This record gives sequence, C-alpha cells and structure tokens, in this order.
Amino acid sequence: MDSGQAALRRYAMWIDGSWVDAESWTPVLNPATEIVISEVPNGTVADVDRAVAAAERSQKEWAKLPAIQRAGHVRELAGLIRDNRSHLADVICEEQGKIRSLAQVEVDFSADYCDYMAEFARRFEGEIIQSDRPGENILLYKAPIGVIAGILPWNFPFFLIVRKLAPALVAGNTIVIKPSSETPNNAFEFAKLVAQSSLPKGVFNLISGAGSVVGHALAAHPKVGMVSLTGSTEGGIAVMRAAAQNVTKVSLELGGKAPAIVCADANIDLAVKAIRASRIINAGQVCNCAERVYVHESIAGEFTAKIIQAMKETVVGDPFDETTEMGPLVSKRQRERVQAAVDLAVREGASLRCGGRAVSNKTGYYFAPTVLVDCKQSMSIMRAETFGPVLPIATFKTLDEALNLANDCEYGLTSSIYTTNLSTAMRAANELKFGETYVNRENFEAMQGFHAGWRKSGIGGADGKHGLEEYLQTRVVYMNYDTGQQ
Repeated sequence: MDSGQAALRRYAMWIDGSWVDAESWTPVLNPATEIVISEVPNGTVADVDRAVAAAERSQKEWAKLPAIQRAGHVRELAGLIRDNRSHLADVICEEQGKIRSLAQVEVDFSADYCDYMAEFARRFEGEIIQSDRPGENILLYKAPIGVIAGILPWNFPFFLIVRKLAPALVAGNTIVIKPSSETPNNAFEFAKLVAQSSLPKGVFNLISGAGSVVGHALAAHPKVGMVSLTGSTEGGIAVMRAAAQNVTKVSLELGGKAPAIVCADANIDLAVKAIRASRIINAGQVCNCAERVYVHESIAGEFTAKIIQAMKETVVGDPFDETTEMGPLVSKRQRERVQAAVDLAVREGASLRCGGRAVSNKTGYYFAPTVLVDCKQSMSIMRAETFGPVLPIATFKTLDEALNLANDCEYGLTSSIYTTNLSTAMRAANELKFGETYVNRENFEAMQGFHAGWRKSGIGGADGKHGLEEYLQTRVVYMNYDTGQQ
C-alpha cells in the first residue's frame, strides 16, 4: 500500500477487494505547509469499468442478505473508525487544513452516522395498497437501486464517505467512491479499514482521479443506478449531463449562498457568535454556513462593530495547534478565488473593514477573516458563493424587505434568522425559500434531519429516513391470490 518512503505515502485504489496500482500518480499537498505529503493514483475509464463491474457483481448477493446483517457490517466499520479516530483526524487535518479539533469531530460524527443509519435496517418499510378487485392485494416494496457512484468534495471529505456509503449499504446497494483530488488521503485510509473488515469484496470500491475522467465515467456508466455528488453547482450540472444519456438517477448537494437575517429585536451577541462561527469554521469552506448578512438598520452599527472585532480576534495558524481557530484554505487556487471575490466587491463599492488579503507572514494558503460593509444586493459578493472567511453585510428596513433580499438568489440550501419574536420566526420559517432554516442558532444540520437544497443548490438530499429513501426504489406487485375469480 505504501511506497516504503517514510515521508511520502503512495496509495493504491481499492477495487473488488484488492489494491490496484496505477500507471501515474498525482501529488497531494498540505495546504498549511505547501509540502507534498502523498501521491494518489490517476484512475482511468478502464478502472471505473472494473470497479462498477465488481460492485454490480457483488450487489446481487449483498441485496439478498437481511438488512440487519448488512447493518452489522456498517456497525463494524463504525467500530473501526473509532479505533482509529486519532489517526484519521490527523490525516484530515494534514491534507485539508481543517483545525485538529474539527477534524476529530468529523471522524467521531462519521462513526455515529454509521450507527445511526444502521438502525434503519428494521425500519424502512413497504406498503399494502387496497385493490379494486376481489382476491387481490397490491404490494409496494422498497428495493435497492443497485450500484451507487459517490463523488465527494474536499471540505468534509471523510464524513461524505459515510454519508453516502452507510444508507446505500443498509438499503442493499453497493458503492464506488471517488474522492476529491484535493483531499483523497482520508478515503484511502478508510479503504484500509474496509480491508480489515468482514465487508464482502466488491461492496465498497475506491477509485481516485480527475473528475473529468473518473467522475464523468462514473456518471455516464450504464451500470450505475444512481450518482450521488456533493460539490459545486457546475459539477452537479456536469454530472446531470453525463447521467442523462442513461436516464440515471442523480442526488446532488451543491453550492449555497446562505442568508442570515438579524432583526432589530435579535440577541446581538448570539447572532455575532453564530455568524462568526459560520465564516471561520473550516475557513469558511462550508456550503450550508451563512455567506451574507442582512441586519436591521437600527442595530447595524452595534452588530457590525462586534462582528468586526470578533473576526479580528480569530486565531489563525497551524491546524494542529489546539489554540488555532482557523486554518488555511484548501489550495492556492481557492485562495486566489477568494481574493478575486473580495477585490471585485471593493471595486463594486463595498467597504473593506478587516482582512481582505492573504496572511503574508505564514507559509500556506491562509486568508485573513474579512468583513465587507455597505454591500448592495447587485454585488457579486452578495450573489455568488465565496467559500472562504468573508462576510458581506447589508442593511434592511422591514421584514418584508429582508425576506425578499434573502430569497433573491439562485441558490436555496440554507438560511437563518435571529429574532426574539415568534411571529417573525414563523414568517421566516414559512417564507424563506431554502431547504433549511435555522432560528437563533448556528448553521449545522442534524443527522436525523434532512439536508436538501432548493433551486441550484441541488436535487434530493441526505440524512434521516428521507436520506435513506434516496437509495431505494419502489416495486409494485399485483398479487391475485384467488385464481378462480373471473
């Protein structure tokens, strides 16, 4: 599995229960040090064909197992994750730049997620439907789809493995995972755990490589029953195009531009704490966190002063240092994108109040926590996803205005509002056009909820019983049990 070099790991793909080498590899960098830490295989279309064939072959027997037995394998993986929790967190921290404490939360949450989804083994159900004919029952079954292709992002790379794998396997499917080229190491470390487990070969397969090659081949493969992608809206559009030729089901969690509305009666300190957390967690690289703020004009001065101070006080540094609150962006390209977004906002008339540039005294892809004020709805910074530690602020006069501004967006993943008025909160809950709305709390979903975007933020969703049902399809049987009836 490893190349034998202590300082540089070289991984192999996991296909049909075996390690598979490649003809070429891609380097993976630590974004905090800009040092190459591993090499991962460049998978090919032939590798995709082999992985999908293995998954299809194993799925037939896997689906025959009682769901509770399939869930037992998922629980076994949860146990292996916990046994290796510290190592896995180190790997995530090293390759993604996530602070060590958050990386540990990601690993622990992933193990809990496996156990949670395993609990559905005895809980997903079909139906008996009334027939219009005597001597007949109509039976509706919930059946597995077949082979699932899971295409992963780089911001929460380990959790997204199990978010796709656990419900897929419990439902009776098999899966082929493609990790992000930015953060693939944790997926290969997970594959090592699979290799230690009793999971039958072919049920889980891991293949790395470029999205334009491996991702496209998976999405366009005629033997893939569903493609589940978490990533950019552009990536989702590409997957839909590739899947369309086979009319393959897609489940897409895509970009967001989440609004946060801070009302005149809000607990300002609570709003500052929660919104700041949205902008510095994972260096702002979280699709469901607040990306634009609308604050009532009567409290705008106080709120803005407090959020600027809170952003300035953020401890930026080594992700492994326990005092660090924010690490680097994932790559040089991502930092350039964030810088370009801030520069454009200033050119369009926004006022830069803190940050706005790379942290010059550090090696790595660090970007200072940034606040922009005097922002207008027409500005790109209020409309396009930034995916960095940047907070644009605008003001409003009435709740109607705030709701209209929040809804004026092509995305529809999450939203939030801060108010102590129940009527205001209920209006927001009913009128905000987003898959999730958070009231007086941080933007972070529960595993028993349903994380689903509207508009260009996605199709389908994940988590809870509705997330499990993404991986099931229906079959109806008309059972005429009285063959003597005419």
